[in-house]
Amino acid sequence: MRNYMDGGEAIIEAFRRLDIDYVLSSPGSEWGSVWEAFARQAEENTDGPEYLSCAHETLAVNLAVGYSVMTGRMQAVMLHTGVGLLQGSMGIDTAYRQGVPMVVVSGESLTYSEKKDFEPGPQWHGVLSVVGGPSALVDGITKWSQSVSSPHTLHEQLIRAGEMAQRSPAGPVYMSVPIETMLHDWTPPQNPRAVPSASRPVPPTADIEAVADMLLAAKNPAIVAESIGRDPAGYSATVDLADLLAIPVSECRWIDFTNFPKDHPLYQGMGEPEYLHDCDVVLTLRARAPWTPPSAKPANARIVNIDETPFRPHMVHQSLQADVFLEGDAVATLQSLIAVLHKKGVDDAAVAARREKWMAGHEALVADKKALEDDALAKETISPVGLCATLGDVLPDDAVYVDETITHRPVIIRHLDFKGPQSFYTAATGGLGQGLGLALGTKLARRDRLVVSVIGDGSFMYNPVTQSLALSKHKNLPILIVVFNNEGYSAMRKEHHAYYPDGIAAEHSASVGQTITSLDYAELGAPFGFYGRRVEKLADLPGAIREAQEAVEGGRTAILNVVLDD
Repeated sequence: MRNYMDGGEAIIEAFRRLDIDYVLSSPGSEWGSVWEAFARQAEENTDGPEYLSCAHETLAVNLAVGYSVMTGRMQAVMLHTGVGLLQGSMGIDTAYRQGVPMVVVSGESLTYSEKKDFEPGPQWHGVLSVVGGPSALVDGITKWSQSVSSPHTLHEQLIRAGEMAQRSPAGPVYMSVPIETMLHDWTPPQNPRAVPSASRPVPPTADIEAVADMLLAAKNPAIVAESIGRDPAGYSATVDLADLLAIPVSECRWIDFTNFPKDHPLYQGMGEPEYLHDCDVVLTLRARAPWTPPSAKPANARIVNIDETPFRPHMVHQSLQADVFLEGDAVATLQSLIAVLHKKGVDDAAVAARREKWMAGHEALVADKKALEDDALAKETISPVGLCATLGDVLPDDAVYVDETITHRPVIIRHLDFKGPQSFYTAATGGLGQGLGLALGTKLARRDRLVVSVIGDGSFMYNPVTQSLALSKHKNLPILIVVFNNEGYSAMRKEHHAYYPDGIAAEHSASVGQTITSLDYAELGAPFGFYGRRVEKLADLPGAIREAQEAVEGGRTAILNVVLDD
């Protein structure tokens, strides 16, 4: 048995030095060298990343995204040349938009069967080559991309790529690795350095102190949060700041994570509340789009933007309208701001009066929410509000909800009773077909918690369902899938009718673009031995949810096909 030391080992050793936990892959024929290195790792019982075969490129990338956002740890994705990149590009774009660090690699051939005594396979010459190289396919959705330049630079170039991915603005990087480079002999470096963690710059102390003075002088400050809750410490710091000064907190319509406790007396809901126009200072926390249209900032407020990367390079139009930027690690900035405020001292009387005002606002919000839920729970059919209220009532408080809905998202954010940091997550992208992979990646990171995929029937149809269910089965990643089934692409119908309110389609209740082939989604898990149930009546819903939860806790994924009346 020959023990090969070549480019495959160089790649795995780079991933070890980058402290990567998983290599998520949809297999391609170019990766024999890497598989040989993984076989060596297992045979020699060497520490290193786990290889996880996913059978679909989007699924592989989404697993990495879901795992990384929950753990804060960068992962690696291994795809099949240019075609694999194209299939996985939706997930790569999500990572880019959401600032998720990731090392993506795929292979290519440089010799196309012309090198004597080496045949990479006729497919490389005939159907797999990409003019300009595979990196041209993902230049616009990665932070950085290139081909490995030689066998001698492969190892360090991959490490550099991983270091670059983790630095602000974080995001996916891509490297194309030729088969010929992977098959070349490689000598491990002597005395390799420990790869340091990425630095987390913070704004100057003077700038933080100036914002503290603004807040202390403000009569009506407010907080608008979008994705500060991605880090549990950011969630906690937002609560601490709000409590310290009795600042009302609202969440943007495009939240990626839960940012603040919905049962907190200072929570004022999602969207763009009218009271913002009466505020004198508004803090936006990791908010790429705090209001719509972008120019419609609160009329009388000075805006303070706290973010690592306030200006997102992927956005065509972004008008933050900020007067002050605290640019740097958002969590550390919030923590420093709180420390400065404590040092300067607060006006307890003013804070107490403000707290009383916003507690009343929160109580009105809760009363309105309860009235809507009471109405929904009095019906025989299942409404989106009724479904959300019932899920929150039945499922445990530490459940994690991964959302891929469109028209029902505002209802979910308002009426689904998720609790605590990282209890709600949705991808910051307009591209559907990723919800199951993100939920499975979340489960990979949080095996001790119930992970619930809340997903529209239209979104579900875009997902690699068979591959996702197979992975759930084979890697013991049971999740609860709740299909919000309104039997059509509701978003398509609503936009169509909004553009043409007096058009032919509106008059005749016809919309060509909204039709979905009707399926009983609950039956799709049967080949894998999973639980499935179709639910049409509200009276049956609590029992169905409990049965599904029991199945998941017993190790089987469960699919609830919930037929909605809206």
